[in-house]
Amino acid sequence: MKPLNSLNFSGGPGALPESVLLQVQQAILEVPEVGLSVLGISHRSDWFAAVVQETEDNIRALLGLDASYHVLLLQGGATQQFSMVPMTLLRGQQAPAQYLQTGYWSGKVLPEARLQGDIEVLWSGQSCGFSRLPADDELAFSADAPYLHYVSNETVEGLQFNRVLGREDVPRVCDMSSDFLSRPCEAERFALIYAHAQKNIGPAGVTVVLVKDALLQDAPTDLPAFLDYKQQIKAHSNLNTPPVFSIYVTLLVTRWLLHEVGGLANMDQINRQKAALLYQALDDSEGFYRGRAAVPDRSLMNVAMTLPSVALEQAFLAESALAGFSGLAGHRAVGGIRASIYNALSLTAVQRLTEFMQDFRRQHLS
Repeated sequence: MKPLNSLNFSGGPGALPESVLLQVQQAILEVPEVGLSVLGISHRSDWFAAVVQETEDNIRALLGLDASYHVLLLQGGATQQFSMVPMTLLRGQQAPAQYLQTGYWSGKVLPEARLQGDIEVLWSGQSCGFSRLPADDELAFSADAPYLHYVSNETVEGLQFNRVLGREDVPRVCDMSSDFLSRPCEAERFALIYAHAQKNIGPAGVTVVLVKDALLQDAPTDLPAFLDYKQQIKAHSNLNTPPVFSIYVTLLVTRWLLHEVGGLANMDQINRQKAALLYQALDDSEGFYRGRAAVPDRSLMNVAMTLPSVALEQAFLAESALAGFSGLAGHRAVGGIRASIYNALSLTAVQRLTEFMQDFRRQHLS
């Protein structure tokens, strides 16, 4: 019997690749080249310095980035970045930064940014219940904005951008927490990207930040060291005791993406196959499964849906749990059903879910 991890459709933490889990199992007992458990290896050791360096190198290789981008492995989740970004880029600016409010998580960013300066909500999907993303002609980007901030994939509503937004002369900042390293993303067009690991690239506890060196030239010099990108770069993500275990697992996932999957183009192809299966199950259900997102904006990572009644949704969750599926409840903000199909979730797992969905529909229509 496969472990439950193989049927983990949770919005996060998500599944990890089986080959990575086997390596982690060994490393918890003993990292072979060190002779100690990974849980007890010093963050000041040469071994850990090599782990950090390889993780940085692998992320740059996967995204095709050069050394002008710093790769940081920070704590505090994406939530800390909600504050670090405007603390660094917005303080003292005359023009407002531009933000998009496309769902639950991009809404969470706004009050944190306002603590540091003026912002303009360039577009909000609140009036349409965050059921779609903006078209190009709905977005008036300012040449004077210190930066543009948006979320590439909204995990709660199941919405995902399929294009890069903004002006080339205004720094782009993007929260890619739930689709980072799931597909190629033209990373070189962004000034700063952040993503917590617990969706596609590792366990909770570490957040990857990619920041272009030129973006920090005029950064404030009076920030607390822990919240200062320059200080974190100088310390090589080792300013204070970092999450050694989480960073090590993230390293293993980057190796898996490079050497087993064969890069982000291959990962994208697999993810598209998984998403196509699930959305076909929705579209063929004659309205029994109703997608939340407008079809052009459907996420490849999070398939959010509702059923004809709350009672049916509760029955679906109860029966799917008995069948071995985990994490299918929608986010508490919207309810319903959500199947998150991050990198490590297999095509076979998605096939099993679609079969369950078809069986459930037949039983509850009869």
